[in-house]
Amino acid sequence: MDLLIGTSNPGKMREYAEILGELSLRLISLRDVGLQSLEIDEPYATYAENAAHKARAYAQASGLHALADDSGLEVDALDGRPGVYSARYGGPTDRDRNIKLLGELAAMPDAARTARFLCVVAVADPQMGAVEYGHGTVEGAVGYGICEATGGFGYDAVFIPEGFDVCFSALSPGVKNSLSHRGNAMRSLIPVLRRMAHT
Repeated sequence: MDLLIGTSNPGKMREYAEILGELSLRLISLRDVGLQSLEIDEPYATYAENAAHKARAYAQASGLHALADDSGLEVDALDGRPGVYSARYGGPTDRDRNIKLLGELAAMPDAARTARFLCVVAVADPQMGAVEYGHGTVEGAVGYGICEATGGFGYDAVFIPEGFDVCFSALSPGVKNSLSHRGNAMRSLIPVLRRMAHT
């Protein structure tokens, strides 16, 4: 089965390819079907609503089963911010957003820096518009600076997963995918994708 991955982020595409490698799916990028310039907003207040909205739009535009996700970093000391606004929080680049986040937490001790990544993945059927969901989280904390490791994207350079003393972006792709919010969400969806691929 062909599955359109609704992202222009090469980091996400690499993660999906690794996580879904065991399935008999052909992963299609937005560029493969000429949709790389299709901008879909995220107008809703929940990850699930945003993910479903994007998945349905990509499925309708391509005629393929389409997968999209919405994810964010929720920091306890900031009452859950940046949350669903993570991709638009504090500037246009990952570095801008990380700097803003670290600035807001500058005076916070270790105990107040707890945080988690959350992800909802949605897969939409192009004919019926039906959506199936996967959910995932990973607990951790926000560090005190930007990790200079070159892996990862988004807030990976400031997030230290529980049980580790290095940031997400310093972990190998295999280790990161084994515990990440996106990896957990995708693994919860694998039975659904396997069923789709054989129907």
